[in-house]
Amino acid sequence: MQNYGLLLSFDQAGSLNRRYCSGAPLITGLSVLQSLYEFWTAAAGVSPLEWVAVLTGFACVWLAARESLWNFPVAIVSCGLYVLVYYKARLYSDCGLQGAFIALSVYGWYEWLHGGRHRAELPVSRTQPLEWGGCLLFVPAFTLGFGYYLQHHTDAALPHWDALTTAISLAAQYLLMRKRLENWWLWVLVDIMYVPILWYKQLYPTSALYALYLGLAIYGYREWHRTLRRQQAAASSFQVA
Repeated sequence: MQNYGLLLSFDQAGSLNRRYCSGAPLITGLSVLQSLYEFWTAAAGVSPLEWVAVLTGFACVWLAARESLWNFPVAIVSCGLYVLVYYKARLYSDCGLQGAFIALSVYGWYEWLHGGRHRAELPVSRTQPLEWGGCLLFVPAFTLGFGYYLQHHTDAALPHWDALTTAISLAAQYLLMRKRLENWWLWVLVDIMYVPILWYKQLYPTSALYALYLGLAIYGYREWHRTLRRQQAAASSFQVA
């Protein structure tokens, strides 16, 4: 009852402002306050499972941006939790995606450790033209095929959007495993798409997490770009010597 009363007071105040103070900044202020109130009210009812998944997910991306090998074991934990979260939300493609990420994280862990020359640690590098071509073929083909399957054989809430974000995420994860700098470009794109999709599905903390992921992806690109330049400078110095 108290929650309803507070929402009612917001609505009444907004109505009065529209009537007597049209165009005043107070209208925007009230809208922001109401949105924040609704977010925190919804977030308060979120399961502990999703909160733990959110926190481990954030830690995973932060560690990846810092080029830490620990991003992989943390990713395995986070993805395992999100299998359950997405299944309950009927985002089946994303549910399966988390399972794929678990397997890819195990492989990526090994690749970062031994994927370089002479089985040394893998350095940051640029995406090769053949890899871009593979991504351009894979993403639309997977989206159309898997989107059709989800639409006609499941009760998925957003079948084609679900399939598209899954396809881009898989392509981005492959580039991340190979330590390609441009993996962050794809993560920026997919994070922008996920924020409204997850909000629509009322996964509010996870939607907010993907907004943070967007910032982390930009940060990760800048950090990896600096690393790549240091590698190139070191290689040039070695050749001169």
